[in-house]
Amino acid sequence: MSKQVQDIIARGEARIVDAPAAKAPARDRSFGLPTALYGGTVACYLGFIGVTALAFGNPGLAIPMTIFALFIVAGFGVPAIFTRLKGNDSKPLTLGQFESFGIVTHTGKLAPRDAAVQVLLLPVLVLFWGLTAATIAAIVS
Repeated sequence: MSKQVQDIIARGEARIVDAPAAKAPARDRSFGLPTALYGGTVACYLGFIGVTALAFGNPGLAIPMTIFALFIVAGFGVPAIFTRLKGNDSKPLTLGQFESFGIVTHTGKLAPRDAAVQVLLLPVLVLFWGLTAATIAAIVS
């Protein structure tokens, strides 16, 4: 809760203290989520690329589909490399730890199920979108 302190300062009742010594923050590059959630996310995105490549594939789309797949691998691979860098003191949670404790976000504690839903919602919807588009294309043609 915040409150106005100008009147306290004006009356001279404010207590001025030195700032605490700043500690270097721990470097957590794992985002506090288990590796399985990242694997599921990558699998859904690559599954979408695979479905669209199979459904709409022709020789002209081979290079763009490969580039998209490489972007997905790079987009998740580089942060995975960050977790293994020297100076990273934290490890990703195991699924058991994740199920026991959940995660703490800026807005408070989040249950494991809710965190998994938030992480996997968009990738799963993208995969289903690709499956739906492929199904519609197969029915129409």
